[in-house]
Amino acid sequence: MNIRIKRVYEPPEKEDGTRILVDRLWPRGLTKAKADVHLWLKEIAPSTELRKWFSHDTDKWVEFKKRYRAELKGNDEQVALLKEKIKNGVVTLVYGAKDEAHNEAVVLQEFLRR
Repeated sequence: MNIRIKRVYEPPEKEDGTRILVDRLWPRGLTKAKADVHLWLKEIAPSTELRKWFSHDTDKWVEFKKRYRAELKGNDEQVALLKEKIKNGVVTLVYGAKDEAHNEAVVLQEFLRR
């Protein structure tokens, strides 16, 4: 599977393939044209409750991953849609978080590769 991850604020590149936003909220200050997102899967993002609980606190990272994976296991429709897109070629999961190592796209990429 060719699944990449990238901050949505980084310039789009041809190599990105299908750019899929995996945040529940649209990234601040970014126009749709500049984001160049082909699909916005807000329902695959962590629940509002989980997102607020995590609050990008790296001390909660291990527990966040566990809880988010549990949410993904119960989200068959969105996961299946994403897997279908991946079958068609390169997919880049784009996200808005500043922390490139501790965000939902990292967990989602790991989940999909299993």
